Amino acid sequence: MPDIILSNARIVLDNDIIQGSVKIENGLIADISEGSSRAGEDFEGDYLIAGLVELHTDHLETHYSPRPGVRWHAISAIQAHDAQVATSGITTVFDCLRMGSDEDGGFQKGEMRAMADAIETAQNENRLRAEHLLHLRCEVSSADVLEHFSDFEEDPRVRLLSLMDHAPGQRQFQTMDQYTLYYKTKRGLSDEAFAHFVARRQEASALYAAPHRDALARICHARGITIASHDDATLDHVDEAIGYGIRLAEFPTSLDAADASHKAGMSVLMGAPNVVRGKSHSGNIAARDLAARGVLDVLSSDYVPLSLLHAPFVLADEIEGISLPQALAMVTSTPARTVGLDDRGRIAEGLRADLVRVRRADGVPVVRSVWRQGLRVA
Repeated sequence: MPDIILSNARIVLDNDIIQGSVKIENGLIADISEGSSRAGEDFEGDYLIAGLVELHTDHLETHYSPRPGVRWHAISAIQAHDAQVATSGITTVFDCLRMGSDEDGGFQKGEMRAMADAIETAQNENRLRAEHLLHLRCEVSSADVLEHFSDFEEDPRVRLLSLMDHAPGQRQFQTMDQYTLYYKTKRGLSDEAFAHFVARRQEASALYAAPHRDALARICHARGITIASHDDATLDHVDEAIGYGIRLAEFPTSLDAADASHKAGMSVLMGAPNVVRGKSHSGNIAARDLAARGVLDVLSSDYVPLSLLHAPFVLADEIEGISLPQALAMVTSTPARTVGLDDRGRIAEGLRADLVRVRRADGVPVVRSVWRQGLRVA
């Protein structure tokens, strides 16, 4: 691989932004020089940032199942997802795969295994621009979640697993207002049908959630898989997460839970769309409020890939005390560190040359080029 020099760039480092150049050798960052004397690809003053690290995206599902009951060709769906991810500046993506049946019909056992195999095939055939790893979203109140998980027990690409319970009265649905809107109103269920639906979900949660959490946590600790909690709402939820050795608190739904998770050393993750919109789509806490309190650590694009690049600029613009390097750390170095990927996420000598050229005069930033391990992929 030939050496590459990227010059006349505004280089975003850990705690500073310098004007200068970066030299890439054998896919790694070999040198960072301040000043404009070095020849190379002229950035014309654009930003050079580390490649974004995405820990939680459901975006692949929308390509694989674009309409209810529709299944798209897996490789084609992955390529479409990957293209949008990479051209949003994301060089490492954890694709979420659902474990456990749900009341939406969901995916059958074996479907997510087939999707994971298709991701590996696409990666091996050099079809993909970003590096794809796996995040298993485990619905612990589902009777068959462990059966679904068994398809992944020996898969080394599983680096993150989240423990979820979307039953009524739990976590995200502490009150019935949002649950009623999501499951009754949108589906047009009668009062009687909705009551039976709620009873089934609550019974399953009471029966399965605790033993499934215990079993999955034991397996993750044995295999070195990072565990995430999901939608923690109370201090008891946070205490439970501490007991499980959880490192990532995804989408806490209350300020108390976010504060306590951060204080306990967990990385608090919120949605980048929440930052861009200024509020949660489900009526929970605003990510900007957590940023202002100093307890927001990681952002996730969730369902809009470009939001992962857009949101840090919004935070740097609008939240007092947050610099652009600090905001970008939420989508680069901190998520990488949280899941043990210490070879990326920062512009520093010896690390992977996962880099993004960004232009932003005003408003939404534009990705102009992307390199993964020194190879231009977009």
